[in-house]
Amino acid sequence: MSFLPQIIFIAILAVAGIILTKRIKFLRRNIMLGKAETRNDQPGERWKTMALVAFGQQKMFKRLLPAFLHLLIYVGFVVINLEVLEFILDGLLGTHRLFAPLLGGAYTVAMNVFEFLAVAVLLSCVVFLTRRNVSKVERFTKPEMKGWPTLDANLILVIEIVLMVAILTMNATDQILANRGDEHYVVLGTLFFSSLIQPLFEGMSTGSLVFIERFAWWFHIVGILAFAVYVTYSKHLHIFLAFPNTWYSNLKPKGEMVNMPEVTNEVNMMLGIPTENPSEPPAEIPRFGAKDINDLSWVNVMNAYSCTECGRCTSECPANLTGKKLSPRKIMMDVRDRAEEVGKSLDSGGPGLEDGKSLLGDYITKEELNACTSCNACVEACPVNIDPLSIILNMRRYVAMEESGTPAQWNAMYQNMETSFAPWKFSPQDRFNWANEVKEEEIK
Repeated sequence: MSFLPQIIFIAILAVAGIILTKRIKFLRRNIMLGKAETRNDQPGERWKTMALVAFGQQKMFKRLLPAFLHLLIYVGFVVINLEVLEFILDGLLGTHRLFAPLLGGAYTVAMNVFEFLAVAVLLSCVVFLTRRNVSKVERFTKPEMKGWPTLDANLILVIEIVLMVAILTMNATDQILANRGDEHYVVLGTLFFSSLIQPLFEGMSTGSLVFIERFAWWFHIVGILAFAVYVTYSKHLHIFLAFPNTWYSNLKPKGEMVNMPEVTNEVNMMLGIPTENPSEPPAEIPRFGAKDINDLSWVNVMNAYSCTECGRCTSECPANLTGKKLSPRKIMMDVRDRAEEVGKSLDSGGPGLEDGKSLLGDYITKEELNACTSCNACVEACPVNIDPLSIILNMRRYVAMEESGTPAQWNAMYQNMETSFAPWKFSPQDRFNWANEVKEEEIK
């Protein structure tokens, strides 16, 4: 018996493992370029959020059709990959359908379930390809989706279709060979979906069928391993990061803005309010707000890597809907792209963050930041609880506090609020003069 197929399989498995390990380390280092932030409070609520939002896809169902199709792909991805365990064991041990003799009739039932999900995934991917390229759903045609983002989405859908076809082809040829009495193959009974395409192969020779069956087997397992590596470079990294991303969600009310602790302590000291660690001198503050990714928190950077690029945030953004340049999806894509750029620079021995570029200016403009109304529509819309607003607010803080670069109208409003406790420039004592005028009109 030749051990060459097993050796080749082990080599492919090892290469995929090495590439994945290296890429995971790269992603983790990039995420940790962000500042430290502790989010371990309310663990019960966090587990519940992860279960409902990431595992249960609760927020996806605000749009029923894509949610249902996405659910089919998600369930198919999880369940069909259980079969990959058998593929791996068969590849390592040189066996074929290792679990079939152990499970008996239950194996045939399981294979029919896998085939049903394979067809469901295939059809769902066809619908999604149609929505993106024929129907051209508006949120998939925004400027930030030009080029690689669109190609990436289409590639994944095509890959999933081809992998599902490979499963059905393998099962169809496998059962024809089993029914011809080849002892290497196991008769499973009726596999409904693959039996529908068996007539395509019935007239072929045994040698041709063996070649097609083995090719489909190798194509599927190598495709799965290649897919696992590819998703770490793709927007589909959310398949894995959605779970930690939702666990570390911001559990505070959506309308609550987080103050900078350093500024809060300074203000409290000026007002004579006790502060945290009053006996310790204040730590040196590198900068107020965020100019680059290292000024954001690691959670913000993880948010960027978790972005599905679905565009629900942008399609709900009132600024974007009224023609402004702001797109919350682009903000997240820019943060991820900057993290990738810095990470690659560090790996090549380059300057990293000191490359003369920054997130503000080179990726995200002040015009985009100033267009945000802080309404939290993007946060509410995101199916995996990404928070673009926290990034926007931190970058606006840098523009205001470090560059004094906010629009003149804003500065006038801030001054009025500081002196008159209202956006308008008149004395607080005169604030209700309009009511007196109303009363006078009523008397008349």
